Amino acid sequence: MGLVGWIDDHFYSGMKETWNDENFRRRVLDHLTPDTRLLDLGAGAGIIPQMNFRGLAKSVTGLDPTERVKENPFLDESVVGFGESLPFPDCSFDIVISDNVLEHLEHPVRVFAEVRRVLAPGGVFLAKTPNRRHYMPFIARLTPHRFHRWYLRLLGVAGEDVFVTRYRVNTRRDLTRVAAQADLKLTHLEYLEGRPEYLRTTAATYFFGMLWERLVNAIPAMKSFRILLIVTLMKPASPPAAGEST
Repeated sequence: MGLVGWIDDHFYSGMKETWNDENFRRRVLDHLTPDTRLLDLGAGAGIIPQMNFRGLAKSVTGLDPTERVKENPFLDESVVGFGESLPFPDCSFDIVISDNVLEHLEHPVRVFAEVRRVLAPGGVFLAKTPNRRHYMPFIARLTPHRFHRWYLRLLGVAGEDVFVTRYRVNTRRDLTRVAAQADLKLTHLEYLEGRPEYLRTTAATYFFGMLWERLVNAIPAMKSFRILLIVTLMKPASPPAAGEST
């Protein structure tokens, strides 16, 4: 079994490496109805089963900068494009989701403004992204991109799924600021820490990750150092018509 397997069995029994995507899926399902028009921003090739909402919503559209999105089996419609200039009419969607996308944005205000434009009044933007205050993004900012590709290959992540990270909207402060500039409201921000997947390569690193996980989950004052942010942003509802009570 080895020490890594022993730690898995004794401290994280039942917790899989997909715990973060499963948490995000539950948040999306909280907002989903059979009439929902959903846009998956940065949908990729559909390698994460938890991001399959096809058949649970009225329509599921996916957008990605690469042609790989056309291979995504979770989508009713696949579109190649960029978040800074979404190729959709105003108010096209009720929900926009993004899974591990915000950390890569070069122009987050422009992307958030485009998300607001394509959302219907009262629509929500749900995102899962790493917390810049966690040790892993801190290390990532100090190391070159080629190191990231090499290390993530050790964890089984294909090279084409490793993109440059910028972390320009990965704290509460930055999210609040960028959302306000795009006329979106930050309505909920959840901090999560689970099994330390990035440190499961050796027993020594795993023990460090486990100690950190226990610490930030046990001490409420340290929750802002947990690895994961699940973000809920809302587009304001339409203002009441003249003479209508509020």
